[in-house]
Amino acid sequence: MIKVTIYHNEKNECVGFRASGHAGQDECGQDIVCAAASILMINTVNAIEQFTGDEFSLVSDEDDGSMECRLAGHPSKEAELLLKTMVQGLTAMEDDEDYTQYIDIIFEEV
Repeated sequence: MIKVTIYHNEKNECVGFRASGHAGQDECGQDIVCAAASILMINTVNAIEQFTGDEFSLVSDEDDGSMECRLAGHPSKEAELLLKTMVQGLTAMEDDEDYTQYIDIIFEEV
């Protein structure tokens, strides 16, 4: 199962995420849940880097399927929108009866 923690601050602004695990929906290279979640997260990080001035930290490990991204300070409107868009996509997967058993999302104040 992919476990995703969405980080938000005291103002309820989305400031990052941590994901770990593998969906296990299919074998490696054929797992559409893992592929979809990965592309949502990777694209979000790439977009924050390319289209905003926000500083962030990123740690990832392909072997154990983990990735953590945290913004430094308060997010710009653009970075927060990108993160919320990622959350919307991941939540849609979690809410889908065909995929709910492969992904778990929690929200944590940091």
